Amino acid sequence: MTAGPTPADERRRRAERWGLSAETRAVWSLRLKGYAIVARRFKCPRGEIDVIARRGRTLAFVEVKARSSFEAALEAVTPRGRRRIEAAASAWGARNPAFADFFWRYDIIAVVPRRWPKHVVDAFRAGE
Repeated sequence: MTAGPTPADERRRRAERWGLSAETRAVWSLRLKGYAIVARRFKCPRGEIDVIARRGRTLAFVEVKARSSFEAALEAVTPRGRRRIEAAASAWGARNPAFADFFWRYDIIAVVPRRWPKHVVDAFRAGE
């Protein structure tokens, strides 16, 4: 007889669905602002980037955080997390040299229940 999913498995699946929903909401908010989505969910051994978006000659590496409040979402992007995002951006840039001369920046989109996503432009700088 096979055991069913544990409560921890169900919580993890629910969190994954909420995270994907938050990313989708973030992507649509960016599109409505005139951004083109270049990539989603880029992963490499050094880190990952939720969304890479372009508007004009600007490339935004966007971290999406879904939390119960905007403040909690912004605080969830730790210095360690920022370094991993920067490392992943460097890896992505090495694979996509056509974007080397673009202005790169790091944004955060905070997603909370029943609210429009909050886009923090240039939320942090590389090396901070």
